[in-house]
Amino acid sequence: MEDTLVDNQGLTLKNKIKLFFTKTMKEVPSEKCAVKDMLAGNLDKWSLFILYNLGYHRVMRFNELKGRIEGVSSRMLSLTLKRLESNGLVNRKVYAQVPPKVEYQLTEFGIGFSDKLIDLSQWYVENHLEAGNCECVEV
Repeated sequence: MEDTLVDNQGLTLKNKIKLFFTKTMKEVPSEKCAVKDMLAGNLDKWSLFILYNLGYHRVMRFNELKGRIEGVSSRMLSLTLKRLESNGLVNRKVYAQVPPKVEYQLTEFGIGFSDKLIDLSQWYVENHLEAGNCECVEV
């Protein structure tokens, strides 16, 4: 019996997962899984909008971000920025002046992460829109 395209895709995915866990994750104890921590901590809706905006606008101040992300509270924006900074995705630059000036921008790692994230988001929207299940907000 001949393999179908779906069978081949399933096999390719299975091999990719096996390779990832046998080669890449072999040395990482499950309780210290950096991939799990990185994804779980940075794939909530506020993080996504922050990463999209910083990826597009490069450098932004707190109130600029707040103005572009509809519905986010100052507290949630602040907490999310701190988490993104502690995870190495965002740099926070404070200027010694009165009033204080703080700017945010993506790190090199944040740029790479955002690049992959936008590819995933694009794939999701394209495939989920076909089922009529997606509402999206512009950056």
